Amino acid sequence: MNRNRLLIATTNRGKLREVLAFLTGLAVDIESLDDFPDLSVPVEDEDTFEGNARLKALHYARLTDRLTLADDSGLVVDALGGQPGVRSARYAGDQCDDAANNAKMIAGLAGLPVERRTARFCCAMALVDGEQVVATATGEVSGLIVDDARGSNGFGYDPHFLVPELGLTAGEMLPDQKNQISHRGRALRAIRPAIEQIVSQARTDVDDEAG
Repeated sequence: MNRNRLLIATTNRGKLREVLAFLTGLAVDIESLDDFPDLSVPVEDEDTFEGNARLKALHYARLTDRLTLADDSGLVVDALGGQPGVRSARYAGDQCDDAANNAKMIAGLAGLPVERRTARFCCAMALVDGEQVVATATGEVSGLIVDDARGSNGFGYDPHFLVPELGLTAGEMLPDQKNQISHRGRALRAIRPAIEQIVSQARTDVDDEAG
């Protein structure tokens, strides 16, 4: 296992930007799945965010021999019975895009008053070292779904996800502002110490061997 390289198991550029913002300063080389374009893709068939995060982290760690961080995240809308949930990226179909996913969600909420449009973004992360999940973390942020897209920042469902305390959608927030309150930011803050510990130990082991 190469602990001098950390694989962020995603090809989603928006997600990768958010993760990298929280991992600055780590004494480790960071890669993404863009660096491994020919890898097989796992079937994400778990029914929880954490289950899928574990599945992905284990899959890519085995294929790359890297310390691997994977996440599974999505939007849970109460009035839709918890949908899109773990199928957030594929809500409107396996080949859909953000616009199609958002259109399906808004159509499903047609006619509902704002107070019944409660929702939360959820993120689960898993860190794999070798064949073992060594740490997991979760984060959530609550909000309301609005019909009209607001803001060009973010990605996915962000332009329709209003955080009432700020009066802004996630699509209107600046990156630093979003990172302070986001589900992914909360999960990353919780799991970073585990990454730091492994990276630090790996460097100590190298120094001992060299000495």
